[in-house]
Order: sequence, then structure tokens, then C-alpha cells
Amino acid sequence: MTFIATNPLVVQSDKTVLLEANNELYPEARDALARFAELEKSPEYIHTYRITPLSLWNAAAAGVGAEEIIASLERYSKYDLPGNVRIDILELISRYGRLKLHRMPLGAPGAGDDGLLLSSTDRALIEEILRNKHLAPLIRGREGPTALWVEPGNRGRLKQALIGFGYPAEDLAGYVVGAELPLSFRPVTLSGQPFGLRGYQQDAVDVFHAGGSVTGGSGVIVLPCGAGKTMVGMGAMAALQTQTLILTPSTVAARQWIRELLDKTDLNADQIGEYTGLEKEIRPVTIATYQIITYRKHRGDEFPHFGLFDQANWGLIIYDEVHLLPAPVFRITADLQARRRLGLTATLVREDGRQADVFTLIGPKKVDVPWKVLEKQGWIAEAECTEVRVPLNDTDRMSYALTPDQEKYRVAASNPAKYRVLDTLLAKHPDDNILIIGMYIEQLEAVAARYQAPLITGKTPVREREKLFAAFRSGETRLLVVSKVANFAIDLPDANVAIQISGTFGSRQEEAQRLGRILRPKRNGLLAHFYSIISRDTRDQDFAANRQLFLTEQGYQYNILYDHELEDYIPPVLAAQFQQACLHNLPAGPARLPPPDGSRNR
Repeated sequence: MTFIATNPLVVQSDKTVLLEANNELYPEARDALARFAELEKSPEYIHTYRITPLSLWNAAAAGVGAEEIIASLERYSKYDLPGNVRIDILELISRYGRLKLHRMPLGAPGAGDDGLLLSSTDRALIEEILRNKHLAPLIRGREGPTALWVEPGNRGRLKQALIGFGYPAEDLAGYVVGAELPLSFRPVTLSGQPFGLRGYQQDAVDVFHAGGSVTGGSGVIVLPCGAGKTMVGMGAMAALQTQTLILTPSTVAARQWIRELLDKTDLNADQIGEYTGLEKEIRPVTIATYQIITYRKHRGDEFPHFGLFDQANWGLIIYDEVHLLPAPVFRITADLQARRRLGLTATLVREDGRQADVFTLIGPKKVDVPWKVLEKQGWIAEAECTEVRVPLNDTDRMSYALTPDQEKYRVAASNPAKYRVLDTLLAKHPDDNILIIGMYIEQLEAVAARYQAPLITGKTPVREREKLFAAFRSGETRLLVVSKVANFAIDLPDANVAIQISGTFGSRQEEAQRLGRILRPKRNGLLAHFYSIISRDTRDQDFAANRQLFLTEQGYQYNILYDHELEDYIPPVLAAQFQQACLHNLPAGPARLPPPDGSRNR
């Protein structure tokens, strides 16, 4: 058996992969694994990944072949690759695309008005589908020994059922063109800045669009917070020149899209509509919220706003923060397979395990740029992550011990000793723009009162939220206390310190989104700081470890401080890239200087 001690991987026969974090080849191996494996846990020294069917099918859809995956594992593995792992990778990758969906021309025998054909060169597989109780009801008939007719309305449901069957279909059936909408970017924004898509943004648009062919038009783009996912969405609109429906997580996010579209494209206000709880406008570009789409008066009622999906001839639907998709939107999306669909997210992670539905109904992951890659290029800020552990006092410790299991996290997360840590951290960042973020409203109200700071929660009216966010952007307000409503799609470019005092249990995507609030590139090379204040030896600490998984996979490391060590802690000020530039009298990179193409964007 081959043994290479300097390599960082151990690939095991159960398809788990162990990665040594302190190995020189760790960054290379981590980036390679991210393309086809899922991170499960990441303590200090050994990180555990798992190769799953879905992770392999996403890789296959992105053009990563089995031989490339095997070569990566062999390149970094200490030991020979187990034979069953090699065979399973080859087999699972080969399953993607063994079934193909095609649209047949009108008048073709058996096609009817709009026929879809599910085909395969594997005759036995076709017969098995016909005899499967979950798949057979979705089939209209057969076309010879290697093809089956499918009702167009069953396109999404069939794709869902096929991934459960273990053979994801490659959807080549194409899309409706949609109503035309001429759109182009302004070379100079209305705010007076030169503008153009960055290279990686244009690459993402090109991969999604695929020249307008049937191999493009549906999929998910994964880019770090602060990397300009909105720009990619607008780039797709410009490539397709079609009326577009955009779904967002909040009214504030919807209005942010409207501002960006008006600022950076030649669309006028009459062409853009807001469809939220406050406004109901349907225009050639309509921005709606998930909340209004899934609103219904009583459980069991129909969703009255689902009609929005059919009230215009949309050629593109954009799902902003696609990892947040509520179940009813999955349901309606199953019926929207003839329209192009673009998902945008920084974290394609769902705690409910419905990543497979994102894969089948929105599309496979097309682009996934590691956060650290864009950080090194200066497109997002360098950030230092610090976990501060504080004990419960004797009284609170006893209260925690006597609390029922389902309430323990709330008791630990609301530890009053966290306020002393907050006092110290704020004193160490007197000139910074700071967000204090938490989950429990009572805790946030106490923090806001303690520092006489404005508070934004789900009950804050939209107009007041926008006013407070604007005051923070302008520098009028330097400290803002926010609940989870600020987790997503909020642009606060000058925020450079985030302090998390409580999180949503073990939510990995929330941790990443909260870090993302401070990742816009900073003036003068300032380092961003992300602090999590955790109650030591409690559920709070356990959940924090799980929340950090996604960011650890991206290459972030958490410094651990105990409360008694905090007084002597001196936060570093400048990002490493800027320090090196100053030391050698070199340019500091595109985070501080205009990008290479002379353009700027959000």
C-alpha cells in the first residue's frame, strides 16, 4: 500500500474524507474537495468531508468529470484510494445525464401540443421507470424502446422523482423566450461611478446563459456575500433581454434591487414594479418578496399571489438568496420549468436538507467561487473571526441545569454576562461602524437601551428600517442593533465590525450571512472583525461549533478567547494584504484601488 506522509487526505471506504488542517497542502486540497464533497465537521485539526450522490451530481453538472475527481483524491491522499470509492464515483457521475429531457417539435408523432421526451440509451432503465410506482404516473406514453412521453406540466415533478430514483435527468428541453425587454448597462452609473461587470461576474453570467442554448438557462450561482450577486442577476437580464420576475427575502431587499437597476441599467422607473406587502405593481421587471408570494389568510387556503407567476410573459425568474426558498415556492417552481431560472446565494446550505429540490427545480450549481479566492483578489474584505467564551455565573448555571432541554439554548444564549463582553469590545472599536446582531428580541432591546442605539427588528416599519440603514451608511449612526431581519441582502458597505450575541441555533447559512454584512471592501485596507459571544460549556457553544462549519470550509479560522483574556486583546487593524503593500510600498489591490478594468460595482 502506498503511503505519502506529507499529503493531507485520508479517503475512507464509507466515502468520508479526512483533511488535516495544519498541512501545507490544506488550502489546495480544501478547494479541490469543495467542488465535489460536503463538509460535515471542522474541529481544530481534522476536517471531515463526505462524498454524496448530490455533491457528485452537482460536480457533473458543472463539468467536473469522474476522472478529475479521482485524480484530485489521489493527488492529496496519504493512502491508495479505496476501490469501492473509485467505482462509486465513476458510477454516480455516469448516472447524471443518462436520462435526458428533450422538447419535441409540434406535430411530431405522440408529441401533442407541446411534447417532452425522456430518453436514454439504457433500455432497461426505461423499463424500470415504467414500472416504478412514483415515476409511472408522470409518464404519458412511450416512444419506442428508449424514450417516454412526458406531459410538460410534469417536467418539474418528474425531475424531483428521478433524483429520488437515483438518476437525475439532464434537462435539455429548453425554455420559452418570454416577452422582450431591451436592457443595457450604463458605462457610468447615475451616482457618477464608472461601471462594468467584474471578470468573475461576467464568467458567472456566461456559464448560466451558455450562449442561449438549452444547456444553460437554469442553475445556481454561489458567490460570497459582498461579491455582487445582484450584478450577476442584472447581467443575466442583459444577456437574455427579457421580462424578469425577481423574488427577494424582504421589502428592503426588493427596494435595493430597484435602486441598483435604476442606477446601473437604462431601465426607467415605469419599467420596474414592486410587488410586496406595501405595493402591488406588475411591470416588465417585477420584484416581489417570498413573504407576499406565500401569503394566505388561513392555513389550507390557496395562495392568492401565486397568480403573479402567470400574469406576465416572464423569460427569467431570479431567486435571490435561493437557499431561503419556502416550500410553497418549491411547489410552484415545479410548474415553471419552461421558464429560465437563476438562483443566487452565498451559501447553498439548507438545514432542512432540501438541497436536492434546489438542484432539480432551480437548477444545478453552475458557479461556486471560494470566498478566500475573492478575498485574495481584493474583491471582498479580509475578516478576522473571533469567538469569545464567557461562563454562566453560579446562579445562572444552576438555572441552566434545571431548565428543560428545549429551553436550555435560550437561557445560555441570553446570558447577562455577555453584556460585559460587549462593553469591552465596543471600547476596543471606538471609531468603527458596528452591527450588534442577535436572535432574541428582549436581549436586543436590552442592548439597544444599554448603548442608546437604534434597533431594527421584524416589527420595525419598512420606511423606518430604510431610514436607519441610510443613517448607518452615511456615518450619522455608527452603532446599529439588528435582529435576523438584517441577515440577508442588506448593503451596508462601511460596516466593519459585527458582534453576534445570539444565533439561530446551529444555522450554518446564518453565520455566513452575518459575516457577509461586513465583507464589502474597506477603505484604507481596514480589516473586518466578526465576533461571536458564546456561553461556555452550554448548548450555545455546541450550536456555535455547527454554525461555523460553512465558513471553516471557506477557509476562515476562529480565534478563541475567554472573557478574562479579552482585556489584553488588541484587535489588528489592517488586512494582511494592505500591510504587505505598505511595507513594500506597493499598490494595495483592487479592494483599495479601482479594479483592473477601471470599473466599480457593488
